[in-house]
Amino acid sequence: MKIYDITVPLSPDLPIYPGDPAVTIEAVTRIARGDTANVSRLSLSTHAGTHLDVPRHCRDGGATVDQLPPALLVGDARVVEVREVHAIGARELARLPVRGAERLLLKTGNSLLWDRPGFQDDFAFLTEEGARYLVEAGVRLVGIDYLSIERFGGDGTVHRLLLDAGIVVLEGVNLEGVAPGGYELICLPLKVAGGDGAPARALLRSREPGGERPAPDLHTTRWPLS
Repeated sequence: MKIYDITVPLSPDLPIYPGDPAVTIEAVTRIARGDTANVSRLSLSTHAGTHLDVPRHCRDGGATVDQLPPALLVGDARVVEVREVHAIGARELARLPVRGAERLLLKTGNSLLWDRPGFQDDFAFLTEEGARYLVEAGVRLVGIDYLSIERFGGDGTVHRLLLDAGIVVLEGVNLEGVAPGGYELICLPLKVAGGDGAPARALLRSREPGGERPAPDLHTTRWPLS
C-alpha cells in the first residue's frame, strides 16, 4: 500500500496562525560542541502545523485531546476535492461524496499555500452552512489543508458547530499530490493531558498496491518517505 505523509514539518519557518506562538527549536546539547548526544528544546503551540482541534479548544468543559478514542483517529477516510472554491458551504458539499464518510478530508487550493513564506489569510474555509451540513451528514472527523477550518478573522462559530457536535477537526494537512478517493487515515496527536489540541503526525494509506519500498538506513539521512 502507498503511504502519503500529509503532515507539514515543524520548523521555525512554519507559518503560524496570527496570535499563536512561533515554533522554536533550540540546541541544548550538541556533539559538535563536545557533548555526548544531540538534544534540542522544542517550543510550540498546541495548534502548530498539522494538529487536532478538540472540544476543549472552544469550551472549558469540553473533551480534551487525551480523552479522544483512538478508533476515531484511525480508519477509513475520504478525500474530496473543492479546489476552485473559497467558501465551502452546503451547496458545494452536496455535490461531493460526503455522506457515508466518517472521516472527511477537504482538499482545496490551500495545499499550494504551504510553498509561500509566512501566513496566508486568503485560504479556503468551511462556512457555517457547510459545518451544519457535515453535522447532519454524520461526519465525525473533518480535515482541511491549512491552519484553520474557519475563515480568517472568524468568531469561532464554525469551530463550535463542529466540536459541539462531536466532530474533531484536523487542520494544517498538506494534500498536494493526494488524489480524491478512499484511504485509511492514521492520525496520532501528542497525548497532551488536558490538551485543547495537539500537533499530530497524519498519514493516508491508499488501497492500491504501492510496490516494495527500500528499508531505511537508520545510520544515515537516507530515509525513503514515500
